[in-house]
Amino acid sequence: MTAYKSGDPTTLNRLYGRAKGKPLRAGQQALVDNLLPQIAVPAEGPVTAERLFGEDCPLHFEIGFGGGEHLANRADMLPGHGFIGAEPFLNGVAQALLHVSGDNGAHPPIPNVRIHHGDALEVLSRIPDGTLSFLYLLHPDPWPKARHAKRRMMNDGPVDMFAAKLKPGGEFRFGTDHAVYLRHALMVMQRHTDQFEWLCDKPGDFQSRPGGWPETRYEAKARNVYGHEVWYFRYRRK
Repeated sequence: MTAYKSGDPTTLNRLYGRAKGKPLRAGQQALVDNLLPQIAVPAEGPVTAERLFGEDCPLHFEIGFGGGEHLANRADMLPGHGFIGAEPFLNGVAQALLHVSGDNGAHPPIPNVRIHHGDALEVLSRIPDGTLSFLYLLHPDPWPKARHAKRRMMNDGPVDMFAAKLKPGGEFRFGTDHAVYLRHALMVMQRHTDQFEWLCDKPGDFQSRPGGWPETRYEAKARNVYGHEVWYFRYRRK
């Protein structure tokens, strides 16, 4: 994850956490070497649907996609939409590439996905304002210690950027299984009620996974292995 000075995403310090884990298997490395360059987000310049997908289409952006299950499933579910995912962890990128490739040929490849191996906010900053239809932040690193709170993605600076990049009526989806992060995120979003409307009428609206929200491997492990409750939040850009 990324740390910020005074909650301002333009004053980027560094990426915290692991950049890679176990050595990649041969098949994973081949996907990183061969497929990633074909579907990578350009390193410079504006990031638009026309530039990435050759046409104007609803644009989705996922911050820290983990193993890419949600990204790939949503893209497969909505073939007429364009999906961008950013992830600094190389092993997660390799896993996402496996999904995008159609499990190495077992299924047709998913054509409407572009991937950035690196900092999500750097790419997000290059997306024109008022462009995104959906923005996803699912199970981000909680950085539970108080002294690390500035490293959390859910802070005022990034949330201001989320609001800027979403079109009016666009949706921001946030999920977590960490109670400390949950309380922190709710306090942050409460300061942004002029920008976002919480799509919630009753507790069940955030206690149950909404339709069209694919389960991730991390989410399943949190619930089934560790017995964590998982919370789901949907916010509409005013």
